[in-house]
Amino acid sequence: MAHFIHSCHFVDLFSAWVCPMGQTAMVQPPLTCDVSTQPSSVCLYFLLLQNNHVVSRTTNASLYNKAFVEQFEETPLLVAVLTYMGYGILTIFGYLRDFLRHWGMEKCHVAREREEQKDFVPLYQDFENFYTRNLYMRIRDNWNRPICSVPGAKMDLLERASKDYNWTFQHTGKLVKDVINMGSYNYLGFAENTGRCADAATESTHHYGVGVGSTRYEMGNLDIHEELEQLVARFLGVESSMAFGMGFATNSMNIPALAGKGCLILSDELNHASLVLGARLSGSIIRVFKHNNMVSLEKLLRDAIVHGQPRTRRPWKKILILVEGIYSMEGSIVRLPEVIALKKRYKAFLYLDEAHSIGALGPRGGGVVDYFALDPKDVDIMMGTFTKSFGAAGGYIGGKRELIDYLRSHSHSAIYATSMSPPVSQQIITSMKIIMGEDGTTLGEFTQQLSENTTYFRRKLREMGFIIYGNDDSPVVPMMLYMPAKIGAFGREMLKRNIGTVVVGFPATPIIESRARFCVSAAHTRDILDTVRQPITD
Repeated sequence: MAHFIHSCHFVDLFSAWVCPMGQTAMVQPPLTCDVSTQPSSVCLYFLLLQNNHVVSRTTNASLYNKAFVEQFEETPLLVAVLTYMGYGILTIFGYLRDFLRHWGMEKCHVAREREEQKDFVPLYQDFENFYTRNLYMRIRDNWNRPICSVPGAKMDLLERASKDYNWTFQHTGKLVKDVINMGSYNYLGFAENTGRCADAATESTHHYGVGVGSTRYEMGNLDIHEELEQLVARFLGVESSMAFGMGFATNSMNIPALAGKGCLILSDELNHASLVLGARLSGSIIRVFKHNNMVSLEKLLRDAIVHGQPRTRRPWKKILILVEGIYSMEGSIVRLPEVIALKKRYKAFLYLDEAHSIGALGPRGGGVVDYFALDPKDVDIMMGTFTKSFGAAGGYIGGKRELIDYLRSHSHSAIYATSMSPPVSQQIITSMKIIMGEDGTTLGEFTQQLSENTTYFRRKLREMGFIIYGNDDSPVVPMMLYMPAKIGAFGREMLKRNIGTVVVGFPATPIIESRARFCVSAAHTRDILDTVRQPITD
């Protein structure tokens, strides 16, 4: 499979320096240091070439407690040209097939308007349908595979086949057993049906049942919910916290309660869809800054302070910065010390989404705040999910007691949503106590294992010559494929070798940056990781 992936290449250092930090950028310009508050600090950004990789590092004695290293390599020019040509050819053949479908020479399976509705306003967007029926359908078999086991280090898949080129699937009744799971967000290995977490969840089910049948405001506030929120607040190091039954809704339903008309939201360009939706629903003005680019963020903050609201020029009621701890497609970690410095300097508020970083980063598993040894009080709104490191479901928001009290009476997700299922709550409580070492295990034992696996897997892939994105400490490991044909081919070939991976392409990534995304888990052994590496070079 080595021909599916291109090896590394050298890039021009000068162009790397001046390139703005985006999804294809390799380094960002420096944050302007405030000498009045940081007299002894110096902000330095420099580039190194290591094994043909462009490496960006940040050194600031007053902000960072460790070396901050992230690697992003520009798409090789030849690969970019060939990728665009590949999409161009697919588009041409797509229009040809649409022509054949229009004249009845090829059957069309996609949803479309009925004949009697042809003169109505279109219900389905034409371009979205075009992409779905002509590009996505060709490789659709790589997604939505039915899993019939726990998403642990290994899993069982239900085999399926298609007789109409992926428009429909039929189950063959056969199982593909012991597939190595490199796609689930089971960072700490708690997604299991045996062990302490499973036993505690089972006992909770016998005691409370599965469903609550009410909202927290009515008859759905259980003692286990309050125990969970107190534990989360203690784990995060904040005054109070609130738990929600759905991680996506934690963002999309709470941001509108925190910002509204007359407010400004500054959002990283790679933020998750839940953050984007929440910002849009809030009715605030939204401005997007380049990914992890502090110069871009500072410029937007300065402009907001100087110019105020459009037309009226009145000061903004509130400026809210939205960032994530780990970005799940890039494997990058937010430059939180610098974001906090800017937030303080310009009197803005900070909303931190730790969906992928909580439990997976830091010596205590406390997320990106713990990773950088920062004060949790410097983050105004700490958000995270229980769906990844804790092997459960739902999300939380932590912060000052006044913030949580406000959300309890203003958040749609708190007022109208059904309470979290009791066994799910117990799964979170048990796994969190294990992470904290309160069950008798060693503090940080699982987080340390995850860190060692991440470092090992990333290092080995780079030594093999593959282009890997992101931070060296991120358990999300994107390996670049680039060309659209490689997306389907890589996923299928890996599954033939009993390895389940996630392949990602446009529109989830830039059109020339298709990739395979590996998620490392503490449940993986060195033998498993070595088994995954071998087929990639076949």
